[in-house]
This record gives sequence, structure tokens and C-alpha cells, in this order.
Amino acid sequence: MTIRVVIVEDSATMRALLMTRLSQEPDIEVVAAAANAQEGRELIRRFDPDVVTLDIEMPGMNGLDFLDKIMALRPTPVIIISGATQQGAATTAQALARGAVACYAKPQGGQPLGADGRLIELIREAAQVRFARGSVPATGRAVPAANPAVALLRPRLVAIGASTGGVEALHAVLGAYPDDCPPTLVVQHVNARFAPSIAHSLDAACSARVVLAEPDTLLRPGHIYIAPGDDRHLTVAGTGPFYARLRAGSAVSGHLPSVDVLFQSVAEKLGSDAVGILLTGMGSDGAQGLLAMYRAGALTIAQDEASCTVFGMPRAAIALGAAAVIAPVTGISSRLFRKAA
Repeated sequence: MTIRVVIVEDSATMRALLMTRLSQEPDIEVVAAAANAQEGRELIRRFDPDVVTLDIEMPGMNGLDFLDKIMALRPTPVIIISGATQQGAATTAQALARGAVACYAKPQGGQPLGADGRLIELIREAAQVRFARGSVPATGRAVPAANPAVALLRPRLVAIGASTGGVEALHAVLGAYPDDCPPTLVVQHVNARFAPSIAHSLDAACSARVVLAEPDTLLRPGHIYIAPGDDRHLTVAGTGPFYARLRAGSAVSGHLPSVDVLFQSVAEKLGSDAVGILLTGMGSDGAQGLLAMYRAGALTIAQDEASCTVFGMPRAAIALGAAAVIAPVTGISSRLFRKAA
């Protein structure tokens, strides 16, 4: 199958670089390229592409509004092509929360565009996303936090893994957390450049405090710790109290940081005192780790197919028998709550 791509990018140089790089792949065809949102909207309508690459920082337009129009009028997998600015990273984090499936950082320091193969990988992953025509995907805006009459079933720790479409899913799950939640560790596959902005956007939408994990940080209730995505695995250390540990290593299940590594460490350190949640994502990272948590007695939850952007990671876990609960993304947090006696 040939993947048909529309490029929306205001820089003529970057448009040319993207067209040249993508055209080198036999399974990718650039069917059109636009210099602004108005052109992009017309070309998306005309060519009905499999994937759109979008420069979110284009002058003279609101990239987030344009993304909202794409997702409302013609839902299409969108990859954000972002620059190095802090504002660009912040806007990209918002775009991921509002339905973009992935982000790619423009290279710095004269590096060739797409030299590491990640851009091509993202486009191939995005092409596997399917949206129902005529439907409006979830915006990723947080649902109201649990009210005071609801008490958390008290696991000592929650571990969450996500990939493609995961930022939007995290907004739905973590937005329902109360401010006194158990310490929660999250591995979201994302470029390290965007991790701080994603943590900030989640923090603004959640009752609990959302921060980037730091080495040897004491894990505290009411806090959610996001892996910084900088080629270090996030794990749990200690015997109670517990600490976040960041360590260098090799990719596991194709990723660094890896959800499998986090889940395995939680299974070993906390056993039945933890909850594992595996959200939308390509591939199988997290499946073996969720199985380890299940076998250790932890409550294990996988996002259901209907609410996933990509069902790969949850599907792999379910196939292994690792998920005790399969739930829509908006129902996952409720599995951790019960009415107070």
C-alpha cells in the first residue's frame, strides 16, 4: 500500500526537504504540499491523504485551530513538524492533546532531515490510524476531577505506558485523578524536546501535580512523574519509601525509555500493591511488563480498541492474557475509584 501524504509547511525550503526525503521511500507518495492553512485545507479535501504533516508554527494562522478543523471536518492522522523554540514545543504538546498522533522535531545543527529514520517510521505508524468519518475525536481536554465523595482504592503506586495517541489518552485518564492520588509513573514515547511541554500541559489540566521524573526522586502521593524521554529508562527503586530511578541502557522492545522496563520494575518492587495501565500505541512495548505485573498480583488495565488511536500495545498485552480489565479511555480512572463508605 502506498501512503499518500499532504505536507502543510510555510517554509519553501522545509517543504522541499520534506518532499525530497519522503519521496525516497517506495511506499510513500507526497500527493500535494501547501504553504498555509487555507491551501492545506483545500488540498486535504481534494486528495484525502492517509497522513498530513503540519508545521504548527506557521505565521498568519493558528495551527491548533487548523488542527481542530481537520479533526472535526475530515479526521486524518496528523504529524506535527515542530521547530526548536519553546513556544513550538508548548504548541506541539497542545496539538498532541487535541488529536495529533505524533510529533517530529526539525533537526538542529545542520543535521539532515529524517536521517535517523524516525520521521519515516512515524509516517508509517500514522498511516495505520483510522478515524471514523463524520465523527469528532475526543479533544483530550480533561474531564472533571473526582469529587470529594469518591475515595481512591489505595494502591501504593500506578504505572502507565503509552505511545501513538498517548498524550490525548493521558489527558483523559489523568484528568480524572484526584489531587491525593497514589504516586504515578508514566512512560510516553516522545522526543525529549517535547517532554517538558507535555508534562506542563498535563499539569495544567490535572488536579494532581505533574512533573518530569528526576533521578532518585522520592515518590509522593498527589504526584505524577513523566519519563523525560532522554534515552534513560524510568524505573522504581527502594523498598518503601520508593524512588524514581533514571538509568542509561539499551532500547527494550524497541524503545528507550521502555514501558516494559518500567512495568517490570514495578512488578518486582511492589507486586500486588500496584496498578498497571497500558494505553494506545504502536507495537508491543509494555505487553510483557504488564504480564509481569499481572502475575505479581497487580491490577492490570488495557485501553479498549474502540477508544485507541492505535490498538497495537493494548492488543499485544490482551493477547498474552496480561490485562485483567479492558476499558475505554474515559472509564479507566473510574476503575481505580469507589464510593467512600
